[in-house]
This record gives sequence, structure tokens and C-alpha cells, in this order.
Amino acid sequence: MPTTPTVNATLEDTPYVVTLTDDLGHTWTADEPTEVGGGDTAPAPDRLILASLGACSAITLKMVAVRRQLPLTGVRVELRLNPDGKPAAGNDIHRTIHLDGDLTSEQREQLLKIANACPMHKLLTGEVRIQTDLA
Repeated sequence: MPTTPTVNATLEDTPYVVTLTDDLGHTWTADEPTEVGGGDTAPAPDRLILASLGACSAITLKMVAVRRQLPLTGVRVELRLNPDGKPAAGNDIHRTIHLDGDLTSEQREQLLKIANACPMHKLLTGEVRIQTDLA
């Protein structure tokens, strides 16, 4: 049975630098840009969300292409948050997927459908409930 994905975020003395650790032993950081008082030493949280969607999209596409023996040789996912400015309600993510390889238009369409079904796409477009407790 797979473990529950778990991340701990710890902020200590350096303003806005957060150390992130997960249940698999990985460590990375987040920070804020200098214009809001951060040190710009790591991606800001909004970029981490985009990175999650981009990584998941690319990985899912490659996994499926390998399984189906499609001639996909590379994937680049470009993501922009609110490229036309912050909307009155919600947020907009614009995702452009660049597929490399000798793919037919039918295979490209199949891969687009698959990208729209990757786990992070489903998480971001579905209902998310956040329960918060103080310890």
C-alpha cells in the first residue's frame, strides 16, 4: 500500500525562506522575491505549484508514451499563472505542451487528453478540502 504523501514546511530565522522536507527524505526550499522582502534564493510558492503541474504533465506523458510505444522523444511544458492579469474570481493557468518526436496528429491529440488527466491537473481542477489544526 502506498504511503500518504507528506511534506513539512519549516520557517526559522531567515525571512521567508522555508525548508521543505518530505516523507521520502527529499529536501528543498521556497522563498519570496526581493520586492516582497524575501531573498529570492528559491522558487516562490506560486512557482512551486506550476512546477508540480509541469512535472506531473511531462512525467505522465512520457510514462504513457513508453507504455504505448509512441515515438515521443521529449516534452517541455511551459506554464504561466494569470498571464492576462488576476481575474475577478479564481486563477488561470496557461499550459503549453511541446512534444518532440515523429508523432501523428492523432497521437498528439491522445497525449493532450492524457495531459489533462494527469494527477496534478485533476487535483488543481477538482474540489480540494483543507483541514487545518493548530498543534
